[in-house]
This record gives sequence, structure tokens and C-alpha cells, in this order.
Amino acid sequence: MFKHLTLSILCLSVLGCSPADKPVSQDSSSTQTTVKSNETYAVLFGGTQVGELKVERLNNELNIDYGYSNNGRGSSSVESLRLSDTGLPLAWQIDGKTVFGNAVAESFQAADGSASWQDAAGGGKATFSDESMYVAQNASPYALYIYASALLNSENNTLPALPGGELRIDKIDTVSLKSANADTPVDASIYAISGISLDPSYIALDSNQQMLAYLSPRFTLLKQDLIAEDQTLRQLAATLNASRFEEIAKRASNSFDKPVRINNVRIFEPETLSLSEPKSVLLNQNKIAAIEPVVQTPSADEVVIEGNGGTLIPGLYEMHAHMSDDDALLNVMAGITSVRDMGNEMDVLEALEDKIERNILIGPRISKSAFIEGKSPFSAATGELAANEQEAVDLIKMYAERGGYHQIKIYSSIKGEWVPAMVAEARKHGMRVAGHIPAFSKVDEMMQSGYDEVTHINQLMLSWVLDREEDTRTLFRITGMKRFAELDLDSDAVQTSLAIMVDKNIAIDPTMVIHEFGLTGRNGETRIGMVDYIDNMPIGVQRSAKQALLNVADEAEDKAYKAAFDKILATLSLMHQRGIFIVPGTDLGGAFELHRELELFSKIGMSNAQVLRRASYDMANYLAQGEQLGSIEPGKLADFFLVPGNPLADLREIKKVAMVAKDGRIYFPSQVYPQFGIKPFTEVPEVHQSN
Repeated sequence: MFKHLTLSILCLSVLGCSPADKPVSQDSSSTQTTVKSNETYAVLFGGTQVGELKVERLNNELNIDYGYSNNGRGSSSVESLRLSDTGLPLAWQIDGKTVFGNAVAESFQAADGSASWQDAAGGGKATFSDESMYVAQNASPYALYIYASALLNSENNTLPALPGGELRIDKIDTVSLKSANADTPVDASIYAISGISLDPSYIALDSNQQMLAYLSPRFTLLKQDLIAEDQTLRQLAATLNASRFEEIAKRASNSFDKPVRINNVRIFEPETLSLSEPKSVLLNQNKIAAIEPVVQTPSADEVVIEGNGGTLIPGLYEMHAHMSDDDALLNVMAGITSVRDMGNEMDVLEALEDKIERNILIGPRISKSAFIEGKSPFSAATGELAANEQEAVDLIKMYAERGGYHQIKIYSSIKGEWVPAMVAEARKHGMRVAGHIPAFSKVDEMMQSGYDEVTHINQLMLSWVLDREEDTRTLFRITGMKRFAELDLDSDAVQTSLAIMVDKNIAIDPTMVIHEFGLTGRNGETRIGMVDYIDNMPIGVQRSAKQALLNVADEAEDKAYKAAFDKILATLSLMHQRGIFIVPGTDLGGAFELHRELELFSKIGMSNAQVLRRASYDMANYLAQGEQLGSIEPGKLADFFLVPGNPLADLREIKKVAMVAKDGRIYFPSQVYPQFGIKPFTEVPEVHQSN
């Protein structure tokens, strides 16, 4: 039950108003106090202000206006809430649009012991008590303050959540922040709210439990007078995330002081596209020491992990990642031991890579891309920005001097006429060139200018269906794909581009899975890429799986989008037939999403064995890592994973990962997943070791 609240405490802890902004009016016939306030918060992405959130309060009634725009797209909403005296939502209406334009019309009502809600997942009904906290699907970040206020005034700081699960709040830190409106620092208490998604959310409250900020490593919502503290708060969020994942790494990493034998497994051999007879694989530290017959009697000098006739597969590659702490861990648990990061803040990525290499965090090997964007109203805040050709060239030099960046990635606001100079500079430093097709340019021009790889299949195909003046820096680069439905793959435009790709050996990074999500996902339907594992996910993930990425206006648009995705698959099938090299990446974080990406590779003409080879052996060679990675052979690094079944017969078996070896360290995903609210997919293999 909730602790007893007086009206004055309610004002401070639930509504978040301070004595200075709390007008009080009281007539002679009533003791009712009127609480009224207005608040404004800045929205920052990567240190750049991209939007605003305004809150108007009158007693327990709140109106919220929220919106931001970044990278040519953005989210916006208006919300109205009515809270109980204990801070629980009794009515909540949210109208607006998601980042990719899907319409939001969410509602919640509670009365007389029952509650009902309508959302993109379809809605539902449940009993409602004075401890039931509705968790909105598409609320602004200010919703975290609603949850926090109620949680802080509940017993044990926990509440049952609707539609399911439980919310919890924990105080984890205290920091001092400098306000532009005060001479003395503001003391901020940092809280973690758990139970909404796979990872906790962080919020900062002042000494009166008034909201100061929502903080994450890339995105902040903070009071206007605290904008100068954005970097401090983002760094704090990164540190808190890292601390959580460092603790998980300590518990989940298995490093043995004896050789480790993975016993009774069939090894996927990518060069022959086949499975071996049952074998055992002996590891010595981080290398594969030998491949030998199955051991019947375990040696006391070895640690033996029973494979029970399962399949051992070389570590997979996620070729379109934007790495973070949680992505890093979950990729490894999904058998992905190497990734190519396609654009990130340098300090975030380099710090993450350093911690992974020092085994402080669990994560894959990272191949880094230099992310270069042009300055425009639609710029991606994550990239390094150039206002002219010389600045773009200088950024390439800067990345080269930092070291470790194997390619540059060109983004949408770069001017096409800069690209030849950028390619020339990249070549000086031995760097490849990949990227979007700059707005108002054509794919053939960029390929002739020196691209080694085109990023996203839509970036290539849009050149065939759009006029030059149509702006692909906006959401139109997504919605414009419905024109693919009428595309003639025998047309001169298509055949010319494919001929250039063949002639110049230009690869494509299609990210099929994100296009499948965007073009075929519909509100109320679990998207096809998540069907196999959705029941293992926490309730928040299950709800999001039933929300479309794009808004679909009518039946005609529905058919056009679905036909567009079919045309994408047909295009990639044609590319595969022509021998154009296709690399597997998701732009959705990898992990389970890469598993679906690989299933889609099987729909463009590859056998299951060819798909696994492409995602492991072929990628290792593509990134010049084939001497150490890509296959399970003596002398190579111990990067592989174990599944109970046979993925050559059913590729979906790769979703049931029982064990992962990355650089010789052993991980059992079933020991890690519960810490994210994920139900394990397999049993932990039996481990024999003598003291």
C-alpha cells in the first residue's frame, strides 16, 4: 500500500512543483488547495538540442506537449493525464506520431476497480487497484517521472504494472549539477526504474523529488537551466550502464585455468558447407588447440562441456551495428562475436571497445567505421559534421590519426560533389568507402566516384524511382519505398546499376530486417521477425513487437508497402544471381534481429549452409580477419557458439544458443537472460571439472 500523503507532499513528489511555482488559492468555504505549474524541458540528442517538452499542471490534471526532430525524422505527442491522489494514472490520452511516422492514439481509463486501455498492440482490460500502475506504450519520457513519483511513495518502492510485470525504483547515485538560474549547485538524486524494458531507465530528481532530467548515454531530457550539464548526465548514464554490465560480466564470464574441451559436437565447416561427424574441440586459453574424436571419459586435466550432439558454429558477424553496452552483451549471447559499427560517437565507441578488449564488459570484436555527415537541418547528431568539402576531408584525416577505423561511412547530408575528394583521402589512409547515397545524388554517381559498398538496399533502389530533387534526408527515404511496388527490374536504370556493381565489385549492406519491419509490420500483429521468440520476452518487448514502424493510411498503402518489400527481396535475389556481394546487418541492434536477417538471406536464393557461411567465414575474409576467425580450426581464435539442433536442416535453430565462446571465454546465455527479463531458450550444458 501507499504511504499516507498530505496535499503538500503530493505537490512536491507527484506533480513536481516547487514552492516558488505553486500558486495557492483558497476560498472561505473550502480548504481545497489549487496546485498549478508550468515546466519546460529541453530534448538533446548527442549534445545537440533537437526538441522540447512542456508540462502544464492543474492539481492532478497534466497536459504534456512533446516533440523533437533528428536525422530527418522525429517523434511528437500531446498527452493529457488525470492522476489519483497517490499518483497513479486514472486517465491517460496520448496522440501523436512515432519517430518513423506511425500514428499514436493511445488511451487508458480506470474506474470502479477495472481498467481498460487501447494501444498499438491492440489494448486490453484488467482489474485495477490502488497499486496498479499503467505503463504507457508511447508516452513521452516524462512518463518516467509519473512512475518514479508513485514508486517512491509505495511500499518497497515496487508496484504491479499493467499490462503486466512489476515496476521497481532504486536510488543509485547522488550528483551536484550547476544550474544557470542559481549560484549554488543543485543536488540531484539518480534513480533507476526497472521493469519497463530489457534495461533500466534513469531519472534525476532534486531534493524535493522534482524532476530534473531523464538521462541516457545518447539522449537527455532536462530542465532548461541544466542544459550545460548534458554531457555530465550522458556520461553518468553511460557509467551507470557500464557498471551494470560490468557486474553481469563478472558473474557470467567463465575463464578456466585448464584446457576446455567442447565434447560431442558436429562442427559446421563453411568451406565445404557441411557438418562434421561428432567431434570434440579442445581450447587452450583463447585459441583452438585441436579437433579430436569424442571423449568418452573426461580427463581430470581438462574442463569438459557436453555438447550432446549439438552443432558448433563459427561466431557470426553483425555488419550494421551501432554499438552500446547492452547491444554488446546481447549480441554475444546470440552467437555474434564480431560486429561492424556503422556510426557512433567516437568517445562512446572507443571506450566500449577498450572495456571489451580488457574483459571488463562482455562484447563482440568491433570493426569501426568513421561516420561523416554534412551540416543541414536534417543532420544525424551522432556523426561528425562537415560544412564543406575541406572539412569532410579533414574529418577523414582526423579519424585516420585516431587509428582503428577501417572505413568511412558517408551520410545523407553530405553533398555528392564532395565524394570524389573524400574517396581520394580515404584511399590515402587505406580506408574503404561505404554509405548512404547523398540527397539529390544518384547511386550510379556515387559508385563511379569510388564507393566500395552501398549501405541499405533502399538507398540504392530509391535512385531508380525518385526524381533527383526529392529529398532523402527526411522520412521520405522510408515512405518513398512504396514506389518500389511498380519497379521494373529489367529497366535500364536497374540493369545499369547492377552492371556497375559487378564491374567494380561493389557490395551491398541491405539491412533487410529493418525494411521488413517498416514495410510489413502492422499495429496489433506480432511482426514476423519476432514470432519465434516473442513469448520469451518481457511484456514491454511483447507490446512493442505489435507496433508498426510506419503509419499505413489505407488498404492501398498497405498493399503498396508489402509489394515494395517483395520487390526488395526480388532485387536482392537478382543481385545474388549476378554475383554481387551481400553482407548481413540489421541496423536494429543485432542479436535476435540478425537471426531474422539471416532467415531473409535464405529467401533470396541461399541455402542454410550458404547463409551461415556468409555470416561467418565470408565476413571474416571480407574484413581481412580470415586468418584468425570465420571457421573452427586449430590455431584460430576460439569464437563459436553451440546450438542443440541442426541449423542446416532448420536455420531457426540458431536462435537457441546454449553456449558461446568468444576469445576463449565461455558464456551460457541461459544464465544471463533472466537478468533482462528474458525466459531462457535452452538448458545450461553440463560442465565437468575436477578440483
